[in-house]
Amino acid sequence: MPEKTNSTILVTGATGKVGRQFIDRLLSLEEFAHFKVRALCHNRTLPTSDRLEIVRGSIADRSVAKEAISQVSHVLHLATCKETPEDVIDVTVKGLFWLLEECRQSDSFKQFILIGGDAGMGHFFYPHPIPVTETQKHSAYPGCYALSKVLEEVTLEQFQIQYDLNSCCLRAPWIMEKDDFKYTLSFGEDVFGGPRWCDLVPEEDAKSYHEKGTVPVLCDPDGNPIRRNFVHVTDLIESILKAIDNPNARQQTFNICMDEPVEYRQVANYLNSSRGLDSVDIKTEFQSTWLDNSKAKFLLDWKPKYNLKRLIDEAYNYERNAEDPRKIWYPG
Repeated sequence: MPEKTNSTILVTGATGKVGRQFIDRLLSLEEFAHFKVRALCHNRTLPTSDRLEIVRGSIADRSVAKEAISQVSHVLHLATCKETPEDVIDVTVKGLFWLLEECRQSDSFKQFILIGGDAGMGHFFYPHPIPVTETQKHSAYPGCYALSKVLEEVTLEQFQIQYDLNSCCLRAPWIMEKDDFKYTLSFGEDVFGGPRWCDLVPEEDAKSYHEKGTVPVLCDPDGNPIRRNFVHVTDLIESILKAIDNPNARQQTFNICMDEPVEYRQVANYLNSSRGLDSVDIKTEFQSTWLDNSKAKFLLDWKPKYNLKRLIDEAYNYERNAEDPRKIWYPG
């Protein structure tokens, strides 16, 4: 086999949930021993090593993007904004544009990997009568975050058309780790992400449900339990590793998710049988969605390891130590 040439991968959003674990995983694998990592950090930072260097700043600044891309062969773009209108265009539109501009003009550049999101497909805001594949039209739900995910994917697609850029998009739904999933079901103020169950029931009921660990069953307007898509961070990271230098990933978009979406009634039933927790139906305007991950299985030879039971059990069994407090840097 030909000797692997040295490579450097730029990771934006490097201190986040996916970035930190991706860097640790890549640096631990013999097959990626020829890789170094350049981490682009903004508000937080990481410890450096002989294979990990840091660039500080915002990608909205072209000079920062230029410095970050210099001599880089690969880019993993994770940096994003949530519902922060004052930042979202600068980071997710201008920042991505500067990165791609520098990549297309770089002699060392080989591949750009974007982590997209099912927010760009409207996830559970709109009816999806059939499974959502990578060919479905974009449909952002209200707010700036979903719009930013659409703009990211479209911008990358156009750079593929304009400059034949070697890139791919790994489209992920809600990314879980540690005890995240447990806290998505909390009726307290400690709820992770949405819906905020405490706002959907009377205050006294929310307090009682929180104390008892009651499980909310998210339902559509007709009272049917909703299916919603998730992916565990370790499964997402494995898909990134599968995509690196994979010719089948070139200029492709992939849904990266569990084989089946989480169905809230099944969650409630399992938590009742395994932990004796009661549940309550919560009727909403949301709709079921089923992301189809067949393309990633076929072209990337990737398969998720997490199913519903493993997702629940690991989240409910997880015990945090004093050095690992539960801190949410963004709402979900």
